[in-house]
Amino acid sequence: MKRKYLFAASLAAAMLTFNSCSDFLDTKPDTILTQEQTYGDPTLIKSVIANFYGRIMYGQKVEDWDPWTAIDEVVHYDTNQDEYFDRNKWREYDYTLLHDLNVFIEGVKASTAIDEETKNSYIGEVRYIRAWVYYCMGRSLGGVPIIGDQIFDYTPGMDITTIQVPRSTEAALYDYIISECQEAEKLLTKNTNTHNARANYWVAKMLEARAAITAASLARYNTPDKHPQLRTEGGEVGIPAEKAEGYYQTALAAAKEVIEKGPYKLMYATENTPQAYADNFYKAVCQKDGNTEVIWCFDFVSPGKTHGFTTNNLPKSIAQDTGCDRLSVILGLVEAFEPINASEADRGKGMPFDVGTPDNPKFFEDPTSLFLERDPRLNGSIILPGSSFGGQVIELQAGQLRKENGQWTELTGARNSYDEEHRLITANNGPFGGNEREINRTGFYVRKYLDATPAAGTIGRGSDMWNVHFRIAEAYLVAAEATWELSRDNNDATALGYINEIRKRAGIQPLTSIDHDKIMHENRVEFAFEGQRWWQLKRWMEADKIWNGNPETRSAQRLGLWPYKVVAPGDPNDGKWVFIEKNLATLNLWTRPYHCTDAQYYGEIDNGWINNNPKLVKNPFQ
Repeated sequence: MKRKYLFAASLAAAMLTFNSCSDFLDTKPDTILTQEQTYGDPTLIKSVIANFYGRIMYGQKVEDWDPWTAIDEVVHYDTNQDEYFDRNKWREYDYTLLHDLNVFIEGVKASTAIDEETKNSYIGEVRYIRAWVYYCMGRSLGGVPIIGDQIFDYTPGMDITTIQVPRSTEAALYDYIISECQEAEKLLTKNTNTHNARANYWVAKMLEARAAITAASLARYNTPDKHPQLRTEGGEVGIPAEKAEGYYQTALAAAKEVIEKGPYKLMYATENTPQAYADNFYKAVCQKDGNTEVIWCFDFVSPGKTHGFTTNNLPKSIAQDTGCDRLSVILGLVEAFEPINASEADRGKGMPFDVGTPDNPKFFEDPTSLFLERDPRLNGSIILPGSSFGGQVIELQAGQLRKENGQWTELTGARNSYDEEHRLITANNGPFGGNEREINRTGFYVRKYLDATPAAGTIGRGSDMWNVHFRIAEAYLVAAEATWELSRDNNDATALGYINEIRKRAGIQPLTSIDHDKIMHENRVEFAFEGQRWWQLKRWMEADKIWNGNPETRSAQRLGLWPYKVVAPGDPNDGKWVFIEKNLATLNLWTRPYHCTDAQYYGEIDNGWINNNPKLVKNPFQ
């Protein structure tokens, strides 16, 4: 029978071209058109592709910032009693979109409105999008039904078992994603596009690398001896260990090609100072114009499509509209950035700050002193006490540390409070506990993805800061990891070369040896807030060790580091600064530690899905 699929398309799309990818992706549907109308008009075909891009912002994203608190990067200012990581966090099962993508491929093939070269380009782009959708489903669920190019027609009274597809094995899913990327690469251009908002050859190559390194890690680290219950009888969860090497080889080959032959390059600071390195790193992630590192992103444009990340996360002292201070960065992430001049033994690992104790504190000349000698990516990613943003110093002061009867005591007040000598007690930004909203909780703000563009923090304008999916740095770290995993040689010169190029761009000392822990460390500090943390801990099967639910385990705690101004007339430390570590659990803010078990590694297969398709099997721990 003849299929009649309806598409949402925009009449305004007739005025669009691909000269501006931001405008292209901002197209919004306002009219329902038939399949014949859509594929008879070249501009409407473009509009459909734009619609697809707008539907694939999965996982942690800049326009939905509160869920970032699920991982060990940030908290929000409200109290919270969550304990376990939500296994269905960022779970996707989008077969409606897969159906629409398949319909598009069929429709474009039959279209007479565009030439063969254009057809192939569009088909390559949509096949890439399809691979991305499968990847985003599989990273949470394991194997899922693979429908390929099939378009299922339902007729009342038909035998629906003919259109019910069982789950694939986890390995088969990653094989399919890798294969689809390779097929898409044959059709896609190697040219870049405005703000890297659309898929090209190199974007597909990066997904190939990421999918392969994910499958390899799962094969190597989700093993029956370590995680005996994380498998299903049919292989829907659990990749055979013997497949790991092949996946690592695929990941390495794809990453190497991007590094050696692609148009994307690491951006290096023009001055050899910590601040220059920090600003360079911020620009490498957040600056659109002249950026050579970002390979693929979800772009925003003003006016038109913007988001409220900057509005809601600017410090109170520089807020431009209602709503601010939403996210505070936890101390654990801040500590992960190593000292610039760390000894060889201490390179590639985080280190707690030496601040003394409340009874015997260590004193600092100003609030920035404690952080000056850390990996510059810290200052490029996080606003620290005394840092600047948008040309303004961000004042963070929890209170005063006073000396009374020979003992040090804390004095705090309301925000913007002053003592009898008109000395600041607690800053407008905090940090502070209690029930007050729109105030910092830890002593640190997110810098990465904050937009310094004038009025970007207003509700009326919003921010057009992009959301980055792939950067060239990931290709280097995938190559380093795959090389090391294939050799298991901690002195592997090739693996060290890849990881040290990232550290060189960051402005820190090179590693002289490499291992699994150092690879995990480098990924954490390089990609903070970029949506990679959970998926990497999952593929390495490390989240249950790091987030073990024990309130005494430091990596499971939500901590802050509050700065205090010393007020002690006559004491040599008067006017200096101290820092006091605060546990948000004892402050009754975030009362439970981070907690992940094997049960959280794979999302649930929803009962509604099973009702529609009884061929599905449940995941472990359901």
